[in-house]
Amino acid sequence: MVSTLLLNASFEPMKVIPWERAVTLIVLGKAEMVEAYDVVVRGMSLSLDMPSVIKLCRYARGRRKGVKFSRMNVYRRDEFTCQYCGARPGVADLTFDHVLPRAQGGRTEWTNIVTACMSCNAMKADRTPAQAGLALRRPVARPAYMPAVSPSDAMHESWREYLAWGSA
Repeated sequence: MVSTLLLNASFEPMKVIPWERAVTLIVLGKAEMVEAYDVVVRGMSLSLDMPSVIKLCRYARGRRKGVKFSRMNVYRRDEFTCQYCGARPGVADLTFDHVLPRAQGGRTEWTNIVTACMSCNAMKADRTPAQAGLALRRPVARPAYMPAVSPSDAMHESWREYLAWGSA
């Protein structure tokens, strides 16, 4: 999937969106292209460069509801690392793990979910870490803040100058 970096009107990174959504925002006049890939998108009556970075025309205030609970945000919080053995196998081989298993009344929420590799998750099964002889590498907590775009996102060279960590 080709992605586009979405910037607020103040050039702050907001999020990564599919290029199709970026083209829609440009055509509707809600965003303008800042950087483009070397590919041309052709439609029936329109042809434009595939957007790499776009900027909203009007400033959009961010949501203040905290960090959204999602699989990818749990992986980000845990730095794509198994919280039992410390392995970094890659997103395809990572899983969610309930610290207190659902079979024992555990809920799917920030304070009960960790990232685990497939082998540790299978070894733990439907037991608590103590019952399985495992220990968490760090305490589980709800993150107070998560950057809109992180280095783990698929990044194109044209994004670097718009991201604080990209220039390092």
